[in-house]
Amino acid sequence: MTKLFGTDGIRGLANTELGCELAIAVGRATAYTLSKKNEGKKVRILIGKDTRISSDMLESALAAGISSVGADVFLLGCIPTPAVAYLIKYHGADAGIVISASHNPVEYNGIKVFDSSGFKLSVDEEYEIEKHVNNGEMESYIKSHTDVGCIKTLSSAEDDYVNYLTSCIPAPLDGIKVVVDCANGAAYNTSKRIFDKLKANVIYIANNPDGLNINKNVGSTHLDNLKETVKKEGADIGIAFDGDADRCLAVDENGEEIDGDKIIGIFAKYLKEKGKLNKDTVVITIYTNLGFIDYCKNNGIKPVRTAVGDRYVLEEMLRGNYSLGGEQSGHIILKDCSTTGDGQLTALMLLMILKQSGLKASELTSDIQKYPQVMINIPADAEQKIKFNSDDLIQAFINEKESDLFDSGRVVSRVSGTEPLIRIMVEGKDKETIKSVAEEIRDKVLERI
Repeated sequence: MTKLFGTDGIRGLANTELGCELAIAVGRATAYTLSKKNEGKKVRILIGKDTRISSDMLESALAAGISSVGADVFLLGCIPTPAVAYLIKYHGADAGIVISASHNPVEYNGIKVFDSSGFKLSVDEEYEIEKHVNNGEMESYIKSHTDVGCIKTLSSAEDDYVNYLTSCIPAPLDGIKVVVDCANGAAYNTSKRIFDKLKANVIYIANNPDGLNINKNVGSTHLDNLKETVKKEGADIGIAFDGDADRCLAVDENGEEIDGDKIIGIFAKYLKEKGKLNKDTVVITIYTNLGFIDYCKNNGIKPVRTAVGDRYVLEEMLRGNYSLGGEQSGHIILKDCSTTGDGQLTALMLLMILKQSGLKASELTSDIQKYPQVMINIPADAEQKIKFNSDDLIQAFINEKESDLFDSGRVVSRVSGTEPLIRIMVEGKDKETIKSVAEEIRDKVLERI
């Protein structure tokens, strides 16, 4: 059976790996799976999208597939991923679909599915959809004549989401000068409405999407423009979203990066002081810097690690009833307010803490030290990824190199679930040593795959 879902939905090159035919099939399979689960009750599915030129095409295909098996579709337009997750519950829908490839370049696109509670589908539910897509019998699910579903526009979607997010912050953000990089993505409109409503002094960059410029040298994966603009404008802080605005990174007043580890650290300390950090625990991933672990120890906070991916972070948060978790990349989950990572919520929380503390952004992170990390991405297709995971010599070599670091470092190696890459991360106290180790591992992997 063809594997469709990765760690963050279905991803692929638009209109080649992820084309209209597949989108129609996924729409049909999703609606049919939900209909069976609901014992034949008419299903209502929301669809949101980012600003990629291919998103309109895939939206039309998904909507056609969903309605063809008798389910109703409500189009949300261009809107962030976390907005879709929120609106599912707010409007009592059965599911929501987001068309986005997140931080990936414009040539990619993706499909993410959320359940009726606003959480990403379970692995079992994704497998059920894959099974229906792959069995080649989708035609038997198609309705005829008056039994097809309706396709409508939910015109209040943006208002509903903006009103909710602004209600999460108890006071205005006036007095803060902030540069906001919207990555020419899904937050280009909602962010302006949200920050304006909270009276922040905002300078916007990369908020003019043209269908082709999403994530293009901007956003959370390209911070140079944001850093320069913050310093040039004398801003207090800079904020960067990714293409679908489920991530947020920041830079301080000096143009220094505040990554996801540091943002989580700021939030954990603040919530603990307010008595709102459940069990004094924060959920992080294997990529989280060792310096963050030291910070947790110094502040009476318990860190719990998971595999990479906000899916796994959230699963652990739900299992342990924890209130905060996230990734170094900027996926931050504030479970009391959201069922998924929400970049704009993260930004608002960060700005609120900055204002309440009276500190500079650099001072908020001054006690969160970071060990040097070296990340090497090795291009790899599906076959090469399988070779990497199954090659005992590669794994033995990586283990040997990690043991050479003794207690002063570590190696994390994995195949990406969203991109055609093998990722090698080496962390330690000495940058030259870890750089050398990372390069040796890269050379061994390339030799073997």
